[in-house]
Amino acid sequence: MAVWLMANITSLSIENDLHDQGVSVVSGLDEVGRGALAGPVAASIVAFSRDVEKEKLTDVNDSKKLSSAKREKLSVIINNLALICEVGFASAEEIDNLGIVESTKLAMQRALKKSIIKSEYLLVDALDLTEWGIPCRSIIKGDQISTTIAAASIVAKVARDSLMIEFNQIYPRYKFDSNKGYGTKDHIESLQKYGPSSIHRKSFAPIYNLTRK
Repeated sequence: MAVWLMANITSLSIENDLHDQGVSVVSGLDEVGRGALAGPVAASIVAFSRDVEKEKLTDVNDSKKLSSAKREKLSVIINNLALICEVGFASAEEIDNLGIVESTKLAMQRALKKSIIKSEYLLVDALDLTEWGIPCRSIIKGDQISTTIAAASIVAKVARDSLMIEFNQIYPRYKFDSNKGYGTKDHIESLQKYGPSSIHRKSFAPIYNLTRK
């Protein structure tokens, strides 16, 4: 697997180079939620055709650099333009059992398996997927370089945020609607007051330390 480290330029140039080499379906994979204390890790796979309307994707970038409203708008555009656009999850329980890296791969694999169209080449943000047997390339900070990876990061982020808002209806004391499961000050305070819920990652240090007291 080739590992690329490139400048912070988001484009379809890598995808187009692969298309020029005869690869028809180039898919981008990215995840969100690896560092959260609660909820699943989410992953998305996205692929565009060679003749996609590129002008509609000019705002696509690393999901962390975009506002919530912008991500939601772009997620709709991506879904409408993409050949492939799927999301997979791995639960907090799976994260505790498998570890975050293997759970991230599991979420990506679930997204991949949902697709009817077969991916011929994978572009992935800083993760080695050679074990899958599909030609692939790992790109450091790929969501800041490849439009396809960035699109996957947006779709995954919107899907996971939506799920965490749903979880907030079940566990309102943790304010998942605002913190999305990340270790904010109010989230930590709620953990200290109420203890962890069933969707908290018990193996993660802040929660593990709380439960060991």
